[in-house]
Amino acid sequence: MDLEGKFRELMERKEGAHMAHVYYGDPREEFSLRLIRILAESGADIIELGIPFSDPIADGPTFQAACERALKGGITPTKCIDGIRRLREEGLETPIVVTTYFNIPYAMGFEKFLEEIKNAGAHGILVPDLPAEEAKPFLKLARRMGLHLILHVAPTTSQERLKGILAEASGFVYLISIEGVTGARFKGRKECSAMELIKAVKAQSPIPIMVGFGISVREHAEAMVSAGADGVVVGSAYARIYQKSLDNPYRKIDEIARLAREIKLGCIEGYRNRC
Repeated sequence: MDLEGKFRELMERKEGAHMAHVYYGDPREEFSLRLIRILAESGADIIELGIPFSDPIADGPTFQAACERALKGGITPTKCIDGIRRLREEGLETPIVVTTYFNIPYAMGFEKFLEEIKNAGAHGILVPDLPAEEAKPFLKLARRMGLHLILHVAPTTSQERLKGILAEASGFVYLISIEGVTGARFKGRKECSAMELIKAVKAQSPIPIMVGFGISVREHAEAMVSAGADGVVVGSAYARIYQKSLDNPYRKIDEIARLAREIKLGCIEGYRNRC
């Protein structure tokens, strides 16, 4: 199922979407494959598959460490793309969005990179260090290839810039809930600027909104979806669980699955609270 189909399905079921972010290959490839399957079985509606990078400037300490371990373990962009292909061959139907820092597709050639992830089974691409103002040629290329290039908005985004981003947005808008980098620290206060930004986006565009950065528990998911978001993104919270047992991360699979189910329940309850 593609992204549009997934959001339609969730809207019909009156549920917010849960997108789970995994940096592929941390601490090992086989664990990442198992982790992705478990997340999909436990309530993740979309998988955000991150390609580890040496300088992940938008990520906090948890994901920085994840990238470092994966790279030291020999993970490459090609192995990540092969991982997507393997997941599809083994029956995973959940939509996949690839997250990559710009240097990686630039080095491979952006068109070749898009072709590779499309053929492997991805539905979109998210580039944290690609400003919307510089994304137009890549947006056109992605659209031509049947992929969504996801754009970001943040509480610091001006109204003029927001209008321009929404005019170009595809798939969904990734709404950064807090200033700074990724990490499980969102407070969930009703007065937070993220909720005002959700309203501003909803007033200007029908495109789905996914809220990320700092979402780590059910209450955060419920608060954001109740405020009008179409879903939330959770990543560091999962990595923090298995990083407590790097010698055998499989011991933490059940705990990760429980959190994924809790996040999904928050997405469901949040949607019902706003209806």
